Amino acid sequence: QVRVVESGGDLVQAGGSLRLSCKASGTIYSIDAMAWYRQAPGKERELVARILSQGQKNYAESVKGRFTIFRDSAENTAFLQMNNLGPEDTAVYYCKVDVLDAQYGLADPRYAVLWGQGTVVTVSS
Repeated sequence: QVRVVESGGDLVQAGGSLRLSCKASGTIYSIDAMAWYRQAPGKERELVARILSQGQKNYAESVKGRFTIFRDSAENTAFLQMNNLGPEDTAVYYCKVDVLDAQYGLADPRYAVLWGQGTVVTVSS
């Protein structure tokens, strides 16, 4: 089976930077997309950034120009570089991976959507 683990969340002052990491491991046949979502207290989970297997990237309007998503395909790892953080970026950040899972054999890869456990980002003003 495939596992997804995030790391990198921390307490940071406004204007600071953080880099989040998301690593997928296990019976990976291929990864279609990796994405970062966030959920602030009392709010719904929202898409922050996404990177597709071919390299296309999408960002939420609120983070464009401040956040960058990039990927180390050899390590099945996605990163979210967050600059110029503000209190409005405080949230639990989750990684979502769209994957073909080979746990049933290489001849029978199956599509799966997996989430990590989340990593907490707190930005103080």
